[in-house]
Amino acid sequence: LLLILVFSLKLDWLPIVGAGSARHLILPAITLALPTTAVIARLMRSGLLETLGSDYVRTAHAKGLPRRQVLGRHVFRNSLLPVITLLGLHLGHLLGGSFIVESIFGWPGLGRLVVQAIFDRDTPVVLGAALMIAAIYLFINLVVDLAHAWLDPRVAEKAV
Repeated sequence: LLLILVFSLKLDWLPIVGAGSARHLILPAITLALPTTAVIARLMRSGLLETLGSDYVRTAHAKGLPRRQVLGRHVFRNSLLPVITLLGLHLGHLLGGSFIVESIFGWPGLGRLVVQAIFDRDTPVVLGAALMIAAIYLFINLVVDLAHAWLDPRVAEKAV
């Protein structure tokens, strides 16, 4: 609501309601992503700092690998593992938050459909939407697991 007050009512930069153009998507996207972005950035920073001090990073530098390759293959790749896990969890929260955000900003979507179906007591639509949201959440978890296996081959070996 603060974003609506500042960017739509006071500054008149962005529209409040609707889905006509990309400008209509800015406020809902910021509303959903801003809290998650702060947590992810902080976790990524701490992971990078922790990984930079690891023995295998010093060993890679000692072998003469270029700094870019050390950062890409060793530091960044190993720092991404906890970030991807947290991102998968937060995407589930974003699904739940979309119900409120779609209702406030008048964005047509699954969340707004579910809210309207609840008010109309349309049980089949609510059950179908719950099934769809569960399927989306399971797909997100599958992608997270596959990303873990791709980033860390030891995870893939344990799965087989």
